Amino acid sequence: MRKTRPYKAFLGFVIAAMLGAPLAAEAKTTRIKDIVEIEGVRDNMLVGYGLVVGLNGSGDSLGNSPFTQQSLIAMLERLGVNTRGQKLNTGNVAAVMVTSTLPPFTNQGSRIDVTISALGDADSLQGGTLLVTPLMGADGEIYAVAQGPVNIAGYSATGEAATIIQNIPTTGRIAGGAIVERELELQLADYDQIRLALRNPDFTTSRRIAKAINGFISSPAAVAENAASVRLKKPASYTGTIVDLITDIEQLPIQPDQVARVVIDERSGVIVMGADVRISTVAIAQGNLTIKITETPQVSQPNPFAEQGQTVVVPRTDIDVNTGDDVRLGVFDSGVTLQDLVTGLNKLGVSPRDMITILQAIKTAGALQAEIETM
Repeated sequence: MRKTRPYKAFLGFVIAAMLGAPLAAEAKTTRIKDIVEIEGVRDNMLVGYGLVVGLNGSGDSLGNSPFTQQSLIAMLERLGVNTRGQKLNTGNVAAVMVTSTLPPFTNQGSRIDVTISALGDADSLQGGTLLVTPLMGADGEIYAVAQGPVNIAGYSATGEAATIIQNIPTTGRIAGGAIVERELELQLADYDQIRLALRNPDFTTSRRIAKAINGFISSPAAVAENAASVRLKKPASYTGTIVDLITDIEQLPIQPDQVARVVIDERSGVIVMGADVRISTVAIAQGNLTIKITETPQVSQPNPFAEQGQTVVVPRTDIDVNTGDDVRLGVFDSGVTLQDLVTGLNKLGVSPRDMITILQAIKTAGALQAEIETM
């Protein structure tokens, strides 16, 4: 079989990559397939409402969950059992929401996992079985049908004086519990061009991807449209489909670039700083004023057999003030790296909570050459 030009170029690229393996490792490159997504090739969310039966008295109380009772009556009517006007009293049924994700290019008849979540006041879904539940997409069409025994990762045990609950017993999962009934129409092989969407948008990374692709196929087929997307058009000389072209270019190594950023989660005290974070010359001092008040009341009572007097509580208060006399001033020179910054703050004995305040203060002073993103 005659080798086309792209395949010859790809062979040369593989040989060069093998010879220059240490250099590539030093440059910390990443494959294109790991930093981009193909526009239109995505997952689709599915949701459905159903009933879980077979619970050992841990299901919904029908008096507090009218939707469970209505669903149970409607299900029995479909099976030929008329219970309307009857008082139902069972704790073995629970109304649940069923969610799943339909991957792209999933064929009809394939199985996908589903997650079960209790909707009413059920205590546990342990031992339950999900009845036939249609799963719909955002367009209202049914794409899958779920059914099967529910597996949970927790349990609950209740007694008269104590209750033990581990994990969340009202949420479960069925591996391969749904069968795909409708396929998503996406004929990618018929496309002449596609767009590569960057997971972390960046102008430099987008341009590097376009240059790497054009150098590989020896044709200006890729254009960096913006920081988030690269448009790829199949060259006229390329004999394969767009799927073949994607397969060829997704293994190309790219050195991603990123904006210097500091991510702060004030609720948990987590701080994540990128490797390119730099600070200008700045002096930092950190100290805390701590006031500790201790109450140790004492009881004063009259002497035995005294004619007068009464027992009283006498307050005793001890106040301790710590002004942080051992506070030290630290100076950071211009252009210090992330490691220098972390090492310096650790030497000052700064806790993560205080480090958040210090970083925000450095940013306000204009000495932090990075973005601060608060979660």
